[in-house]
Amino acid sequence: MKDLLEDLENFGIDVIMHGRKGLRATLLRMVLRTLSWVYGAAVSLRLYLYKERYIHDHHLGVPVISIGNLTVGGTGKTPVVELLAKALRDRGRRPAILSRGYKSKRQEKLSAWSKLAASVGLREKPQKPTPRLVSDFEGLRIRDSYLAGDEPLMLAMNCPGVPVVVDRDRVNGGAFAIRELGADVLLLDDGLQYLKLKHRHDIVLVDRTAPWGTGAMLPRGTLREPPKNLRRATYIFLTKSDGDSGDLIADLRRHNPVADIIECRHRPLHLQNIHTGERLPLDVLQDAYVGALSGIAVPQSFENGLRRLGARVDVYQRFTDHHRFTEREIIQFVERCVRRDTHFIVTTEKDFVRLPELPPTDIPFCFLRVEIEIVRGQEHFEKMVRLIAEPRRFVEI
Repeated sequence: MKDLLEDLENFGIDVIMHGRKGLRATLLRMVLRTLSWVYGAAVSLRLYLYKERYIHDHHLGVPVISIGNLTVGGTGKTPVVELLAKALRDRGRRPAILSRGYKSKRQEKLSAWSKLAASVGLREKPQKPTPRLVSDFEGLRIRDSYLAGDEPLMLAMNCPGVPVVVDRDRVNGGAFAIRELGADVLLLDDGLQYLKLKHRHDIVLVDRTAPWGTGAMLPRGTLREPPKNLRRATYIFLTKSDGDSGDLIADLRRHNPVADIIECRHRPLHLQNIHTGERLPLDVLQDAYVGALSGIAVPQSFENGLRRLGARVDVYQRFTDHHRFTEREIIQFVERCVRRDTHFIVTTEKDFVRLPELPPTDIPFCFLRVEIEIVRGQEHFEKMVRLIAEPRRFVEI
């Protein structure tokens, strides 16, 4: 059943992204185009109802910063959340990251988590399910990406001293983080469309290589909202940028003339062996034959990044985004790489946290560690952090 669903998902992606030909693909595109009109109308209606206060959002008494995008996946959101969380932590604030834990195990089925939640020491019996505490100020509490979700676990591992809370109801998760952990800033991961919680700032990520995705709304395309809704952004992060994006910035300014724009890119740091933990310098990839394994939204970006580091991507295997790998799938890929005499097997860090436990392999099996590097607009980023971190001062007259 799982394989059938993934095959259908791959077919749909191929139809939408790559223009697969044939009668079935053409008919599907016609159906999806009709559904996208319905979806677009529903998005506009929902925003209107919140704006006019027919539906009320919730205030939790601390700043809520949403980090999100107008398109589905692939903009590099997780490293930006990490960058902001660390900056606020280093400024003396107590930020907590709120995530819905996409494709993690559903909360009401977590009998194992119920036992773990008891150790948190709740002062009163909650009326709603207890959020999953992936990490707190002391360290990791959940090490299984199936329970935590791959992105929350990755954030928890890379942001020591910053709690990561998973709950589909992020109002409930935010209240938990404030009440039980003493958080004084909430970072709403993938939060632009989450309107139940009042945002102080909206950080919107735009991929320089595909700013509006395919240009069509879901499900025909990859836009969650039309480009005009960029006007809600307080700050715009232009990702995958080389610092020379004048034409695109002019286009962004048509939709939002006032938001500060920060240009950034993903900077590879090192390879890390998944078995030994050894960190390898990036120059080991120069002229090396590499097997690339990924289950992310834009695998081509990962593979091309390896090529820019000098690797020869001789073998690759792409799975759907957030794919939960089986041991058999990994072993089969390793065997392919052995037959092709590759020097390294490399995966993404997000995929690494979803790998099953594996015996040591004949070929070094590593993940590529990356972080966000700001290439233009550092002063805007510092100003944003300062505004969030420093409380407002009122002068008595």
